[in-house]
Amino acid sequence: MSKVYRIGIVGCGGIANGKHLPSLKKLDNVEVVAFCDIVVERAEKAAREYGAEGAQVYSDYRELLKDQSLDIVHVLTPNDFHAEVTIAALEADKHVMCEKPMAKTAADARRMVEAAKRTGKKLTIGYNNRFRPDSLHLKKLVEEGQLGDIYFAKAHAIRRRAVPTWGVFLDEEKQGGGPLIDIGTHALDLTLWMMNNYKPKVVLGTKYHELSQRENAANAWGPWDPAKFTVEDSAFGMVVMENGATVMLESSWALNTLDVHEAKCSLSGTEAGADMKNGLRINGEEHGRLYTKEAELGSGGVAFYEGKAENDADTEMRTWIRAVDQDLEPVVTPEQACVVSEILEAIYESAKTGKAVYMNS
Repeated sequence: MSKVYRIGIVGCGGIANGKHLPSLKKLDNVEVVAFCDIVVERAEKAAREYGAEGAQVYSDYRELLKDQSLDIVHVLTPNDFHAEVTIAALEADKHVMCEKPMAKTAADARRMVEAAKRTGKKLTIGYNNRFRPDSLHLKKLVEEGQLGDIYFAKAHAIRRRAVPTWGVFLDEEKQGGGPLIDIGTHALDLTLWMMNNYKPKVVLGTKYHELSQRENAANAWGPWDPAKFTVEDSAFGMVVMENGATVMLESSWALNTLDVHEAKCSLSGTEAGADMKNGLRINGEEHGRLYTKEAELGSGGVAFYEGKAENDADTEMRTWIRAVDQDLEPVVTPEQACVVSEILEAIYESAKTGKAVYMNS
């Protein structure tokens, strides 16, 4: 019988209950035995709904980490605690899945990479959009060379009016930023992964607070409080990679546009192009004629598929546990996620200074 992995959860808010815990509950070889949140009632509720028999509840993650029986810890806190809790968990001999973005700052992300290397424990970051059927199919096409060399790409993270008004999303001190670090991080991770290009050379960025100070604004989750909206409402970046490739990143929670796409990318290569805007479309030229192909993604052929209906979070959790169980490299490596954080920080820095940021110089 295969090992049953004992998991601890640090942070029992929306991402825990909406993503991690429901997907972990579907796995036969894990049990969630420890729950921690600064609001103890949240941890108690999560333990009742998702915990194994005898699951423990904590208000301090340090106490949770003293449990030597834990194999894995999921870090699902606000961004400013990602590095602190992750590093402590790694040093406590636990494998760690940390939610995106990797950290509030690039320096913290680098510390997390170093801690994983130092301890020899596995670390991955929760970029679940890599596990969607369209993402997995496009990645396979790219790896087969069907797009050729990808030299231009766009990372899309645009909402027209969908500002998260709960939790600490609008608090720059706790989150480190707004839509760029929240949803732009997903789109950038997806794009760099498709390109398999993690060597940025120079970054130019802008950010805006144009709509954030409006009273009684239309919004998917109700009007926001302008006094508490301390992060940007939109941000944009251009990244030139060392090999000359260009990546454009667009992100917004509130923007006057109808071109709304989130956690998607567009790729332009020497042999063909692709975009995820309306399904997965491949475009190119054959025999002197232009073509557009649409992939039908509902007929199987999904990587990691094992005969069960899964959403992207289910697949993400299962492949993460498999990586631990079979000693495989996680699909999302800490080194890759660290580059995402470095680029995001460079966009913020460029937006603040009005100057381009040269990486690794």
